[in-house]
Amino acid sequence: MSQALLLQAYRRAIRLVFNLVVVALLVGLFVGAWRTFLELGFTFTEPTVRLGLKELVTNVLSLVVLLELVRAFVEYFEVDRVRLEILLEIGIALALREFLLLLYEARLSGMDVFFWGLGILALVAGRTLAVQFPPRRAG
Repeated sequence: MSQALLLQAYRRAIRLVFNLVVVALLVGLFVGAWRTFLELGFTFTEPTVRLGLKELVTNVLSLVVLLELVRAFVEYFEVDRVRLEILLEIGIALALREFLLLLYEARLSGMDVFFWGLGILALVAGRTLAVQFPPRRAG
């Protein structure tokens, strides 16, 4: 009896923590989106257009990564597991963000671009395989 009670307390604690994380991520997402819209004016006031656009691209790509994280947590609540497909999508979004920022700053050589492209291609291939071959349910 005490083991079942302990397991129930554990599940409630996990639900509470995940709810708090989702709320924090949603607040961060809305604040980030709001600040991105407020900072649109910097695109015109920065000394060069390139600096203004760099900030805009950085903010938008960060919001995409955050949006994918929120989706992963919501998915966990719906099916009580994290799907590999969603984790790989987060990895793709994060890798694309970092790659585009490095590319925008012109800090990549030809081989760096090749290896970044290879890594992103591997993530996309993994996601494609995860969609094509979903795990079988026991039952």
